[in-house]
Parts: sequence; structure tokens; C-alpha cells
Amino acid sequence: MSNKHLRIGVLVPYTNTNLEADMTRLLPSGISAHFTRIGGYSFTKIPDTSQMQEMGVANIDDALQLIAGIMPDLVLYGCTSATLTHGLEFDHNLTRQIKRLTNANALTAAGALVTSLKAIGALKIGFASPYVGDVNEQAIQFLSKAGFDTVQCADIGYAVDSHGQGAIMPDMIYDLALRADHPDADAIVMACTDLRAVEAIERIENEIGKPVITSNQAMVFCALQTLGISQNASKYGRLFGFL
Repeated sequence: MSNKHLRIGVLVPYTNTNLEADMTRLLPSGISAHFTRIGGYSFTKIPDTSQMQEMGVANIDDALQLIAGIMPDLVLYGCTSATLTHGLEFDHNLTRQIKRLTNANALTAAGALVTSLKAIGALKIGFASPYVGDVNEQAIQFLSKAGFDTVQCADIGYAVDSHGQGAIMPDMIYDLALRADHPDADAIVMACTDLRAVEAIERIENEIGKPVITSNQAMVFCALQTLGISQNASKYGRLFGFL
């Protein structure tokens, strides 16, 4: 790592309470994360397809102007489902928009999942999330177009609002991951930047013997990769061994 202190700007959904904590866990010394909150959805409603698509198309120019004020080396779009529900082309276009308005490298959570899966050579996956059914279906379609076959899908079994997603405990996330596993799966994907999945990665991988890729872990992996940093953080997953 160079002597330069690197700065990452993060756009975080305004109800999200776990992404900032995960960035603190995952980022190595010499990199700081700086957050701007974004909206475009209602915290009183279940985050279904319409809610997440509305968030995806919400104007973020002001938020990008604020985050550009720190002169970031990289900007992360910290919501997975807001672009999963729109598709790959939308995700790529949003990345280009962020780059243009911040003059920085940019990554999305959904795009980071794709890049991370490619890095470990996974083709077939188990998919787990706190999303309602229609969002899961669109996530599976998104990943299919990116080249991945979902052989098993698991959700928590009931609809939760935005605050409820963030309140799911790591023990429940561990059980969710086991239900998403399948003999044919090369890896388990756990989507949602407000899901406390990072805290359960080591336990899940020890149990199932295969990589676990989470939204927040994937964003940090791709951030380090983009910034040219080789950092082994094996406590938070086999993924970091591919830097």
C-alpha cells in the first residue's frame, strides 16, 4: 500500500444501520470511508420491486456533489436491490454516472457481487436475502444475465420493512445461508447491504466448506482490487484470498 491516505465515499440508504459498521470492520488501515445518506423509498413500506426501483431512479446528484467534496479515490453505491431490480445495463449506467459526477472510480453493490463471483470462479450459486419474493426473482435474473446459475434460493420466510432487514441477527443469517446451500453450488451469495451477514461469514464457510459472498464484503473486496491493494482479511471470508 502507498503512503497516501485513501478515501472511499459511500452512498448509503437512509435507513441502513449496518453498512457503516461493516466498512469499519472490513477496511484496512490507511483507507477511510465517508458516508452520504440517500433516499427515494419509504421506510414505512415493504421494500418490494416498486420501492427499490424508485430508489434506483431517485436523483442522487446532490448526494454525489456532497461526496465529491472529500475528493474520493472511489465511490460505492451501497444498495444492492436498487440496481438488481433494474438489471445489468442500468447498473453499468449508474456506475458511469457516479464516475462522471465525482471524478472518481465507482462501484455498485450489485456489480461487486458479480465481480467477486467471477474472481473466485463460481458458476453455480445458492442465493439468500431478506428480500420479498419478486425482488429475489429479479436478483436471480440479474445474476443469470451476468453468467451465474442460481441452484437454490432462500429467504427469511416473511416480509420485513427496511428497519426489519437491518435487525435480523447473525444466528438467523447463518441458518438462512445453510438453507441456501446446495450440493451443486460453488458459493453462497447473501445480498443486502443492511444484512449483518459479514459477522456470520466465517461460521458459515466453516460449516459448508465453500465461499460466502456478501454485498458489503464484495464491495470492499472490489474496492481494494480497484485501488491496487493486496489485503488478506481471511476472518471475513475466502474471497479476500483472491486479491
